[in-house]
Amino acid sequence: MSSFKDLKKNRMSNLENLSKQVEKLAEKPSYEDDRLWKCERDKSGNGYAVVRFLPASNNEDMPWVQMWSHGFKGPGGWYIENSLTTLGKDDPVSKANTALWNSGVESDKNIARDRKRKLSYYSNILVLEDSANAENEGKVFLFRYGKKIFEKITGVMNPEFKDETPLNPFDFWEGANFKLKIRQVDGYANYDKSEFASQSKLFDGDDAKCEAIWKQQHSLQDLITTDKFKSYQELEARFNTVIAHDGSGEFVETIEESSNDEILEKSNDDSLEYFKKLAEQ
Repeated sequence: MSSFKDLKKNRMSNLENLSKQVEKLAEKPSYEDDRLWKCERDKSGNGYAVVRFLPASNNEDMPWVQMWSHGFKGPGGWYIENSLTTLGKDDPVSKANTALWNSGVESDKNIARDRKRKLSYYSNILVLEDSANAENEGKVFLFRYGKKIFEKITGVMNPEFKDETPLNPFDFWEGANFKLKIRQVDGYANYDKSEFASQSKLFDGDDAKCEAIWKQQHSLQDLITTDKFKSYQELEARFNTVIAHDGSGEFVETIEESSNDEILEKSNDDSLEYFKKLAEQ
């Protein structure tokens, strides 16, 4: 603005600009990580997609990483945090759970069960078929999954029967596509019908195309670096707030067990959506 005269002349446009800024402030921020892919389900709770698990990224040894997390509700709100046990370190929730379990009191053990840590896995995938979001097809994403899908992976790597050939599902040339089939069973997502297809070469074994995909992969180790976790002191402070700790060493209230739907109603934060999916797997 060059002069007081311009200020008076442009005051209406200034009002419009200010209004636009207010609208932006009112918009809900997105907590979603664009690198993460998840299968969208229809109104009945069913979902279908075809993906290809990808090999270890450049300069990394494994095609998956593990992440331990806690998600529970206390009188002081929700505790949704990654666990330091992922890094092999002490964690305040795990420490408290150990004390509760060792008390030998069944009610204490029930509290520890409600607060137990949950395990998830991350891998790179290539989305081959995603009818709900076709724009994802042909793209590389991070995929977060739980115990059931990991069992599908280890099942083809170490088959139970002699007539089954071991398969490395993370291999470009001798891997297999994974058909993700989700059903709604008793209110929860069920992955039992998910399966690997027959062994096949990705892109018919075209090395140039496979290399191009490999170079697009995300670092998995970057997900579990120390800076991605809160400190013990920060987690302990949050934990004490959630459980309404009175400082005497006793817990004022036990944590109520809540459904996954209740978690989603409490926040639009994607980390809460994560715990819903994690509990379902």
